[in-house]
Amino acid sequence: MSRSRTPRLAAAAGVAALTLTTGLAPQQAAAEDGRKVLTVAVAQSVDSLSPFLATRLVSTSINRLMYEYLTGYDVKDAHSIPGLATKWSPSADKLTWTYTIRSDATWSDGHRITAEDAAWTFNTMMTDEKAGTANGSFVTNFRKVTAPSPTQLVIELDKPQATMTALDVPIVPKHVWEKVGDFSTFHNDKSFPVVGSGPFVLTGYKPDSYVRLEANKKFWRGAPKFDELVFRYYKDQDAAVAALRKGEVSFVAGSPSLTPAQAASLKGEENIKVNDAPGRRFYALATNPGARARDGRRFGDGHESLLDQRVRQALFMAVDRKALIDKVFQGHAVEGAGYIPPRFSSYYWEPSPDQELAYDPAQAARLLDQAGYQKNGAGKRVGKDGRPITYRVLCHATDPNDKAVGQYLKEWWGELGIGVRLDCLDNVSDPWLAGTYDLAFDGWSVNPDPDFVLSIHTCAALPATPKDTGATDNFICDKKYDDLYARQLAEYDPAKRANLVKQMESRLYDLGYMNVMAYPNAVEAYRTDRIASIETMPKDAGNIYGQDGYWSWWSAVPAASDSSSDGAGSAGVITGVVVGVVILAGAGGFLAMRRRATAEDRE
Repeated sequence: MSRSRTPRLAAAAGVAALTLTTGLAPQQAAAEDGRKVLTVAVAQSVDSLSPFLATRLVSTSINRLMYEYLTGYDVKDAHSIPGLATKWSPSADKLTWTYTIRSDATWSDGHRITAEDAAWTFNTMMTDEKAGTANGSFVTNFRKVTAPSPTQLVIELDKPQATMTALDVPIVPKHVWEKVGDFSTFHNDKSFPVVGSGPFVLTGYKPDSYVRLEANKKFWRGAPKFDELVFRYYKDQDAAVAALRKGEVSFVAGSPSLTPAQAASLKGEENIKVNDAPGRRFYALATNPGARARDGRRFGDGHESLLDQRVRQALFMAVDRKALIDKVFQGHAVEGAGYIPPRFSSYYWEPSPDQELAYDPAQAARLLDQAGYQKNGAGKRVGKDGRPITYRVLCHATDPNDKAVGQYLKEWWGELGIGVRLDCLDNVSDPWLAGTYDLAFDGWSVNPDPDFVLSIHTCAALPATPKDTGATDNFICDKKYDDLYARQLAEYDPAKRANLVKQMESRLYDLGYMNVMAYPNAVEAYRTDRIASIETMPKDAGNIYGQDGYWSWWSAVPAASDSSSDGAGSAGVITGVVVGVVILAGAGGFLAMRRRATAEDRE
């Protein structure tokens, strides 16, 4: 993918897409035909609606609603369950896997779903690097994929691969996607309705404003109980919370969680329920290890001091994680350690006492001295060029936690003699991909099988050249880590694989490139006068938004008092469009939709 991305203006057709075939305005139609509309307030804009490109949480969540995978995750304990595949079995050497594709599923346009659709999806990712942008790591070991019959899919591997029952790849309809020319520029957002196989069908979209989906009456598990699902974008999270109070939306998730103050303000309010559960995300601070491409060329302008492991570890030893849990997250998080949250107990790792980079400002100062970064007469640490060190920290303008933690970094690192400049931007993608930053707030949602979030730190994930965009999170490339990654991917024994994954986490921790500060809870809220019940994942004490599946929105039951649409159904979308046009036009035109999101946005 090209690093110099071309801005793509929003299509005027986005507004027209809201007009229903009845000829009525959307809000009129909803009221007159009694449709049940569920509107979800999100604090993230869509990067792409193509399953080959999408990496942001909101985008991958929408793709889960549009397209089925071969297998899914059980809502109770996340073990693998049938999706498009009803069963699967490996050969004795586990290098050939055969999947039986269900015969009772159709695409939303009526075409039967066959094994050929799955084979075409995987083969396209294998042969077109652009089609492998989002999920290419899943097919790197694939040697050959065939469909001997409409219900039989065969995947032959070069070497064992432990993720064969957890291939998190949306299967697309061959008869639609084989017409796509350039997968790097096709965003699946020009023609509605979009043909899919999931519980909802995409019927409307406007960048930085809304995504509109309708229930798929042909869905093999059964149609959702809400007729329409709308994701409405709010740049300001407080505005989203206010919209929930006023009944303009029925659900709010935050970015990706509500702040403690927002959650506290909603508790006890009539017709509003706050869900506070252990999350599947980690919240980290990542250093720029020196942006580089696979061809060996370096680019960007990360501070040279961060190439020194002692400096990276010193910075992290000057971060008081306990204080952040108490003062920023106010108890709605667990103190960070390894790369995978404690919710995934099999892979959760903590450093030993003698390995831990515990809060110790005095030791941090000693490490900086040892690395040769001394204080000048004014008490400022100076770099090799003799200038005082001030780190640029990429910060998300829509995330209150970034800004709050940033203020603590200014205080803690200031005591070390290091300056901090918070670069809080609406779009952090460009400087991140260009390597023009020193540190950045980072975070990913981890799947039950952690392979993907492990793969983004391998050398293979780096961009091919400085002009390309790779799958890398943060330009990390370490041969020892790569060796461990290859070994865990080939290990079928769960206990042995978990041990290798923990060794990978330990390696990341020691290198100091990733400081996992916290595992935030999933804090979200919804209106009980609009939603009678909704499934969490895991079933006991789990999240609703951003699940490893479509269980929440597919299971949601409209409240009896919700006689037609909620206040933010299609009417709310129209309002969002008008506001969006005013704001974006005032900024000089529609915002460009980015082809590649950054790490904090991933599912």
